[in-house]
Parts: sequence; C-alpha cells; structure tokens
Amino acid sequence: MADRSHDGATGAKPAPRRSYESRIPNLESRLSTGFTLIEILVVVVILAVLAAALVLSTAGSGRRQLEREGEQVRALIAYACEQAELSGREIGVSVGTDGFQFSRQEQDAWLPLREGELRPRHWIGGTAATLSRDGARAEVAAVFPEKPQLMCFSSGELTPFRLDLALGEVPGRVRIEGDPTGAVSLAVVDANAR
Repeated sequence: MADRSHDGATGAKPAPRRSYESRIPNLESRLSTGFTLIEILVVVVILAVLAAALVLSTAGSGRRQLEREGEQVRALIAYACEQAELSGREIGVSVGTDGFQFSRQEQDAWLPLREGELRPRHWIGGTAATLSRDGARAEVAAVFPEKPQLMCFSSGELTPFRLDLALGEVPGRVRIEGDPTGAVSLAVVDANAR
C-alpha cells in the first residue's frame, strides 16, 4: 500500500499548512515599534537638504534674471550698432522706466522700430534703470524722449554711455557700458561699487 503522505510525482512530503501569522515572525511586535530614530533622522536630513536647495535657487533666480536682461540689452545695442554701420543710417536707443526702444531717423523725426529684433522691449518687473551719457546723468522717464538718448552712428561709433540695471531687493546690479568705438560691454557690479 502506498504512503499517502508523499507527493506522487516528486516523492516529497507536502509542507504542513501554517497560518499567516506564523509565517511572519513577530508581526505584532514589528507593527507596534513604528519608525526607528535613524529613519526619522534620515527623513529630517533629506527635508533640510531640499529646503536649502529651494532657498538657494530662489535667492539666485533674481540675480540670474537681472544678468540675462543685462546681456539681452548689451547684445541688442551691439546689434543695433552693427545694423547702423551696415545700412549707413543712424539708429537711436531710448531708455525709459518701463523698457527701451530703438528708432531710426526719417527726415526730421525719429520713428520707433516696431518689428524684428529691434522692436521695443520692457524691463522685467521691478527693474530700475539709471543712465549716464558722456559722464553726465541722463533722465530716464516713463515716456521715451522724442530724440533718443544714445546713438549708433553709421560710422561705427557710439554715444559713450553707462546703463545700470537693478532689480528690487537683489544685491548688486548689472552695468552695460558703451564706448565711442562702438564696443558694448557688460559687468556685474557689487552693491557697494559706484
């Protein structure tokens, strides 16, 4: 007579049935302990690192925006001067409290350029602009003046200027300078520098 306690195919005895609780040792004691001190400390450290990264990224974002805006202004003024030299016609640059624009002289009037790369641009919110021309401070008003404050001449020359841009509570400022040879440069200036 065959032993019924063995599996016919493999000849092995089937495993005895155990209850769910007996398969997980100390289930009740593991559920009641909660998190270990190490696990809590790891979570706290991860949260602190994420918070620090968030603070650093938001603090530096205003500075990066200001630098990008300064680079855009520098590049557009340099481009306007190249276009003035190539076309043989002067291009003016007007700076206001809300932004800047380029214009071209048509007979006795300066007409703003409305399309293309030299279209009017607005400052990002909270930007303050200070302009000096030939060493003297120039007025920056809400309305653009009839005659541009800066001039890109067809000879390749440029009105010497210094344009400082500051953004709200962001420390320091961006300085765009143009020299008579037509070169336009950009520098980040410390808050204490003049």
